[in-house]
Amino acid sequence: MTDKPTIGLTGGIASGKSSVARLFAELGVAVVDADALAREVVAKGSSGLAEVVASFGGEVLAADGGLHRERLGSIVFRDPAARLRLNAITHPRIAQLSADRILQAHTGAAPYVLYEAALLVETGAQKGMDALVVVAADAELQVKRLMQRDGWSESDARARIAAQLPLADKVAVADYVIHNDGELDALRARCAEVHREILQRFGPRAA
Repeated sequence: MTDKPTIGLTGGIASGKSSVARLFAELGVAVVDADALAREVVAKGSSGLAEVVASFGGEVLAADGGLHRERLGSIVFRDPAARLRLNAITHPRIAQLSADRILQAHTGAAPYVLYEAALLVETGAQKGMDALVVVAADAELQVKRLMQRDGWSESDARARIAAQLPLADKVAVADYVIHNDGELDALRARCAEVHREILQRFGPRAA
């Protein structure tokens, strides 16, 4: 078992977490993406998908037998009880798979592991991390990105943002904040700066 640091990475919806994660990966950091694992645990043919279908019905299946994520998302977004049912199915699976992948990443050459997850602060999982990086973006820019990226209406985009924990609450518990409101070069420079600070902070543990 290695003693390398595990750094959490989170932020608001459409704040640019994935872009930041890619820039850290370019710096040689091992990235474990919880969103990708969330898709994996309900992949076609998985026990997770079978349990989701048993709970929500065949309407959440796509024509190819995989999960129709948009249809399921519309159900759980408007129904808190349904969201809790879904979380009870997926969260234990994601947690176990995350732990396995983080452990695997620790055995590699990367100086530390960056665990990218949207709900780190909401679940309190950041308390188990060595440090927390929060990606922040202006709320109006988040709305614009959601409309462009996902084809949502402005009202839907604002509703999704409003349903999340306020970004200020995440920033308040962050060790490092990366603002993603400008050009890619500025974002790359800030990521490199935070990377250097993490290496300095953890010293031999990140060597």
